[in-house]
Amino acid sequence: MLREIEVRTERKTQVLEVTAEVRAALGDAVEGAAALVYVPHTTAGLIVQEHADPAVGRDFERGLERVVGDEWGWEHVEEGEENAPSHIRAALTATSVVIPLRDGQLALGTWQGIFFCEFDGPRTRKVLVSTLL
Repeated sequence: MLREIEVRTERKTQVLEVTAEVRAALGDAVEGAAALVYVPHTTAGLIVQEHADPAVGRDFERGLERVVGDEWGWEHVEEGEENAPSHIRAALTATSVVIPLRDGQLALGTWQGIFFCEFDGPRTRKVLVSTLL
């Protein structure tokens, strides 16, 4: 089973929690040992992080922008697509995350959530969700 989630971002750098969307994509009758969540984009990523406080996502946005600066002398420059830092920021996150399933449910920790990380927005993106046997 391969499901697709559509994520729309509003800013160049934006971290959005997608845990509920992943759960919905899995549905009620989940069979398997784990869920695979995958981003088929080179300027976006995924993280599993605290979801209780929305400030965590905003801190990640600012932190990754500071770790990889837009103003650095980049070689990958395409007219209208000056997104070299977006590729580097995405590489610091993950293309996919695997979450174990317990009784058909995501076995996330109490404070954990799944976050989509946009580094070249605003855009409409895809997140693919599948189960692993």
